[in-house]
Amino acid sequence: MYKKLIYLLVLITSVAQAQNEVIKGKIVDENNVTLLGANVYWLNTNIGVVTNENGEFTIKKSQETTSLVVSYIGFNTRKIEVIDDTFLTIKLKAVEELSTVTVSKTLKSTEHSLFKATNVQTMGQKELLKAACCNISESFSTNPSIDVNYSDAVTGNKQIKMLGLTSPYILIAEENIPSVRGASQAYGLSFVPGTWVESIQITKGAGSVINGYESISGQINYEILKPANDDPFFVNAYADASQRYELNTHFNTKYSDKLSSTLFLHGNTRLGKNDNNADGFLDNPVGKQINILNRWQYTDAENGIVSFLNLRYMNDDKQAGQVAFNPDTDKFTTNAWGSEINTEKFEISNKTGYVFPDMPYQSIGFQNSFQSHNQESYFGLNQYDIDQKSLYSNLLFSSIITNTKNKFTTGINFTYDKYKEFVAVNFSKDFSRIDNSVGAFFEYDYDNLDNFQIVAGIRVDNHNRLGTFVTPRVHVRYNPWKDAVLRTSIGRGKRAANLFAENQQLFASSRSFSILNTDGTLYGLNPEIAWNYGVSFIQNFKVFGKDADVVLDYYRTDFQNQAVVDVDFSPQQVVFYNLEGKSVANSFQAEFNIELKKHLNLKTAYKYYDVNTDYLVGNLQKALQAKNRFFANLSFETHILDKGQQWKFDTTYNWLGKQRLPNTASNLPEYRLNEFGEAFGVVNAQVTRTFSSTFEMYVGGENMGNYKQNNAIVGANDPFGAYFDSSMIYGPTFGSMYYVGLRFKIK
Repeated sequence: MYKKLIYLLVLITSVAQAQNEVIKGKIVDENNVTLLGANVYWLNTNIGVVTNENGEFTIKKSQETTSLVVSYIGFNTRKIEVIDDTFLTIKLKAVEELSTVTVSKTLKSTEHSLFKATNVQTMGQKELLKAACCNISESFSTNPSIDVNYSDAVTGNKQIKMLGLTSPYILIAEENIPSVRGASQAYGLSFVPGTWVESIQITKGAGSVINGYESISGQINYEILKPANDDPFFVNAYADASQRYELNTHFNTKYSDKLSSTLFLHGNTRLGKNDNNADGFLDNPVGKQINILNRWQYTDAENGIVSFLNLRYMNDDKQAGQVAFNPDTDKFTTNAWGSEINTEKFEISNKTGYVFPDMPYQSIGFQNSFQSHNQESYFGLNQYDIDQKSLYSNLLFSSIITNTKNKFTTGINFTYDKYKEFVAVNFSKDFSRIDNSVGAFFEYDYDNLDNFQIVAGIRVDNHNRLGTFVTPRVHVRYNPWKDAVLRTSIGRGKRAANLFAENQQLFASSRSFSILNTDGTLYGLNPEIAWNYGVSFIQNFKVFGKDADVVLDYYRTDFQNQAVVDVDFSPQQVVFYNLEGKSVANSFQAEFNIELKKHLNLKTAYKYYDVNTDYLVGNLQKALQAKNRFFANLSFETHILDKGQQWKFDTTYNWLGKQRLPNTASNLPEYRLNEFGEAFGVVNAQVTRTFSSTFEMYVGGENMGNYKQNNAIVGANDPFGAYFDSSMIYGPTFGSMYYVGLRFKIK
């Protein structure tokens, strides 16, 4: 009895003491808009934190100093003296022209956090501007964590991979609302203009249970520019050698100190019919896109309310295939092979957050989204139409248990997807269906505010096709010494594979389609289940007084059940079936980054992938996946002059080792490919001239070595024959491409 009483007294004393060991506060701008991702740290120490989505922070007291420093891109850095435990509200002032120079030079374009349990890195606008970045799918060329490949030689679509797995295994979200999924899986990233994006967060491994159960290899979350912080006017114009033209304009209005709105307008077109490899097919599709987003923000910092409303419409038309193809006369005939992909999308979304004024550590969030995505398309004689109506709702409550070392987030969410899907290949079938699920989650976050953190989450979902299931995930962070962090994670993911929407590149072939399983609830298949395990290590240090860091990570994904897409069984057939045996993806990445001299930065990375699956013909390495990759990025900026003039230079080199090609041994000799595609390297570069803080121009080149894959399209001379296949792409087909653009804004 006495022991329990003594233990209780000690516990109460330690809790009371723990509450006095921390400083809590909030970071806002001059309009009292909260700032997500602001850096808060004690002067000349390695004790630092980053503000959350409500602009709040909790930082352990320092025994060495009382000087607290706050920095955020685009704002003056502040240093304040902390004299007591009072809750701090720190207001940052936007920098003027010359001050902007000072702040931007001290911030990295891509940040690896030392103080988060998840292995997350943030790409800021500075990183996104290193390349043309016409849309999100093209924004990862300067980031080694994401691999970008073409999916086929007809549509020109770019496919991203993480940890050796394709995008369907990545949860892709817009401000933590799932956005690229289902019908939009193949082309969704190309529908988000790069100039709309404020930042991108890349999380490797199993993500948070808060965002859903589908994430397996990682999460990509992109943040749209906030109306409260946006410039009154912005324009970006772009043109390239393939006769692709783009125009982006932003119109921002501040109606009051609480209400603001931005109208984003995007249009692009490609007019040129290019056939640089002389195979009779367009290297890139011609087409046009109109994209409109009206975004509203209401912020009442005094009462703890922040709300966003997005209204969006998008229409995208593409035409691909043979140069001679005329859709008016040749559609669904054998006169010439052609393809059209017409997509119309409407979306309305809202998220509202409320922070309890007297309890800044406690908040409620409510996220809602409705999306309508309609695609009508054909590929030669194959037809594919899909219409998806989707509802998503997520209610979250965050608070603490006893003190700010112990936090939790809990909530419920709901998804509803109505699909109208029609496939006409070697068979014609309607795969229309309704999917819906409801789930509840709880995530506990313990942080000793020093060197250890554990985030453990669990969710339970009931899905009309996947059944009732549990999703556990755990992330651990440990800082063993100064400027170092060791992380580990484990988590389970479960998803319903959309066989045809996710593999549309196979329609651009003469392959027949077969589904072997018939007893499952998803095209006859059972849902995919996988476990992801990972460990990562980061060490920051100095080399001859210059900042440097090393990043090492290893991840493994074990599939318990997988929807196998088998293109090796026969070159005239693609077979879908549930995994029987093993399927694993091992990923190792080593990065070394260094500031060689002031304003001259080098990023390097080596990646090794071992991705293999038990197919009908035996265990094989995944096709079109390089085992070895090397990445290097060199960037340099001159000093900024009084009026803002500056030069920026950026060069990126990507080397891909040999890739196994799908088996074509049974084809006629003239339609056979080698067992492996050759290794190759690609160099991209961009030069930007800033004339002032409001105007700049840029010129760049992609694939400047002019590498082109030979025989990109098998059977291009006979597209309606048995051997035609445009999906065996391991490298560029267009060759070198050069572009020019400008950016102008009114502050």
